[in-house]
Amino acid sequence: MTGEELRQAKQRLRREIRIQAARLTEKYRREASERIVRQVLSLPAYRKARTVMAYVSLPGEPDTRPILEDAAAHGKTVLLPRCTGPDRMEALRFPGWDRMEKGRMGIPEPPESAEETPEADLILVPCMTVSPEGVRLGHGAGYYDRFLAKRKAETVCLCFRQLARDLVPAGPEDYRIGRVITD
Repeated sequence: MTGEELRQAKQRLRREIRIQAARLTEKYRREASERIVRQVLSLPAYRKARTVMAYVSLPGEPDTRPILEDAAAHGKTVLLPRCTGPDRMEALRFPGWDRMEKGRMGIPEPPESAEETPEADLILVPCMTVSPEGVRLGHGAGYYDRFLAKRKAETVCLCFRQLARDLVPAGPEDYRIGRVITD
C-alpha cells in the first residue's frame, strides 16, 4: 500500500468510526465506560504505577475522569498531554480541573506553567478505533505516535467495543499499543 493509499484508508475508517460513534447511545457509553474504568483500576500495572499518564476524554470516548480522580486520590502523579506545537506533545502534571486550559485541539490541558515530571509508569492512550493487536487509529495528527515512540512505559488503549476493529490500516510510523481494554 502506498503512502497515499494508506492515508485514504485511514480517512475512510475515521469517517466510518465517526458515524458509528454518533450512533452510540448515552446509556451504552456510560455503562461501557464504567466497565472500562473498572478494568483499568484493577490492572496490576495501574495499581503499582506511581506515575500515570492519561487524557481528558472527548464525548465519544470512554470517560477517563474516574481514572484521573482515582489516581490523584491514591497519591499517584497524574500526567496529561499538552500539545505545544504542530508536532509536539508534552506530559505535564494534572493541576486539578479548575486550572485546566482549552488546548490547541480544543481539549482541556494543563496550563503551560504546569510542571513536567519524570516518565510515566503507565500511559493510557485514546483512539478512534483499535485492533486487538494494538494497532490504533487516532484523529490523524500523529501526536501520540511520535510521543510514544520515545517512551518505555506500558501502554493501554481504551476503546468502546462497538468501535474496535479487527483490522486497522497502519504504516511503520504508527505506534503499536501494548494492551487494549474494551467494555
